[in-house]
Amino acid sequence: MVISLFNFRRPSLSKGLFAGAMGGLAGGLVKAAAEVIYPPRVQGQTSPPVILMQRTVGRPLSSRQQKIAESSVHFAFSAAVGALYGALAECWPDATAGQGTAFALVLLGATHESALPALHLAEPARRQSKREQLSELVTHLVFGITAEQLRRRIRTWM
Repeated sequence: MVISLFNFRRPSLSKGLFAGAMGGLAGGLVKAAAEVIYPPRVQGQTSPPVILMQRTVGRPLSSRQQKIAESSVHFAFSAAVGALYGALAECWPDATAGQGTAFALVLLGATHESALPALHLAEPARRQSKREQLSELVTHLVFGITAEQLRRRIRTWM
């Protein structure tokens, strides 16, 4: 392996956080678009972000409020996990394995396979249909790959 002195860059936590957050937002946008094409839930099923917000405010949300809550939680979470991923990638480049697919699979396992069912925001995987599981897998992979591609490009520019 040849090490190039021209391509060397020092790790920067702040640059990693920024690039990761931007990648996470882009990944969240692409994931949301993919979920329109291949929805993870059946028509009328309440999404985890809406359930979370209804619990937080202590009352049901109107359909307009549900749309706002869903987008707000989705994109805030996408930016936050993207930022953490970007910081991790700065310190441990192996975190970017598989062009973001490893990140996507870890995120899927940490959220839809464990945290969301534990918080009673989603059914455990064993109670989800194969279609729902496959939709979550595919859209998380789309998220991870998109987040990594943009994170890498932004970080190269910085």
